[in-house]
Amino acid sequence: MRILKSSFAVVERRAEHAVKYFYSHLFWHHPELRDLFPPAFLDMERQRDRLFAALTHIVARLDDESLLPYLHDLGRDHRKFLVRPEHYAAVGASLLAALAEAAGEAWTPETGKAWTEAYQVIADAMTAGAASSQEPPWWDAEVVRHLKYGEDIAVLTLRPHAPLPHLPGQYVSVSSAHAPGIWRTYSLGNAPRADHTLDLHVSRVEDGRLSTALVRTVRPGEMLRLGAAGGRLTLRREGRPLTFIAAGTGWAPVRAMLEELERHPPDAGARLFAVARDAAHLYDRPLIDAYADRHGWLSVTYITPAPGRHRDEATERLATALSHRSMWPEQDVHLSGPAPFIEDTALVLRELGARPERIFHDAVPATAPAHGGRGRPLGFGEWFLQPPAPHWHNPAGRAPHHG
Repeated sequence: MRILKSSFAVVERRAEHAVKYFYSHLFWHHPELRDLFPPAFLDMERQRDRLFAALTHIVARLDDESLLPYLHDLGRDHRKFLVRPEHYAAVGASLLAALAEAAGEAWTPETGKAWTEAYQVIADAMTAGAASSQEPPWWDAEVVRHLKYGEDIAVLTLRPHAPLPHLPGQYVSVSSAHAPGIWRTYSLGNAPRADHTLDLHVSRVEDGRLSTALVRTVRPGEMLRLGAAGGRLTLRREGRPLTFIAAGTGWAPVRAMLEELERHPPDAGARLFAVARDAAHLYDRPLIDAYADRHGWLSVTYITPAPGRHRDEATERLATALSHRSMWPEQDVHLSGPAPFIEDTALVLRELGARPERIFHDAVPATAPAHGGRGRPLGFGEWFLQPPAPHWHNPAGRAPHHG
């Protein structure tokens, strides 16, 4: 494991070169695979981020028991790209060539052997995940309602042509003809319904083709394509008190879990902290207030900056509010929002005594050194923090965009 991590640290410093080499090598030797990649592939900065996101996630979790389920989900998810088992060998050869090129003198025969064996484990797990799935590669879904909140947030109600199994708190990947070949993940904002409709909460990302289309262009009657539900931010029913912390459209999975709790009330109380850059962006506040009015088991705290103050104050106020509450070791905490928000809030919770194994959130992209790139632009619903240092973006099994 050590040789993989040490060599990857060298490759990371030449990430852009490694990605260019990888795709050049792949398409030179297998030009037929070029059609599997969307036009947006030409944005090398984003491709670098996504490729290294997956590698960073895998290398950081080589000793983690969660890695195998992650790889199974990744293989299942890649079916929507029409990936076949034989493609893994082609990708593996090009990936190893790119790693060797970027590592330079740090690439030894032992390093090559370690990476070859590691990639085989990855490919076998992904292939097994794809082969074991009984679900279709994707679901076609009609937009039956489109609600806008301001200029940059929308809630889309979809009706899949076949039921899409999901649990409250999970997300799906989404594609639209308005942004061909692009898939992004969005949380589902509802518990399963009898009519099988689904709600997507979308915050527009500046320069984000898909989120812009979903918020500003897509209309009822149009079709979207959905991947299988994924994610592990699902409701825990262990009889312990529950805390939900949601930032921006990170409210969507929490809303789904509260719907489930409304049907089957919790054994202990529940508390919700809803965080936004300002009061105007608490777009679902009437519903939240209605939940609190109807159910004595739910307490709600809204966190926004004071008028005229910087949006960072929202996170500072959240930390203060959390510190004024007790019983953190007994709480099951469900945390949702932008990756930096999750990281910072989880740290605060641990300092307050919350048990790490009881802080639940989807996988946060591993922080990686900057290589002259930018982090993903955040939609206005995500601006609770100063623009963070760049984070690698994980193409599957990661925290949903919420934008």
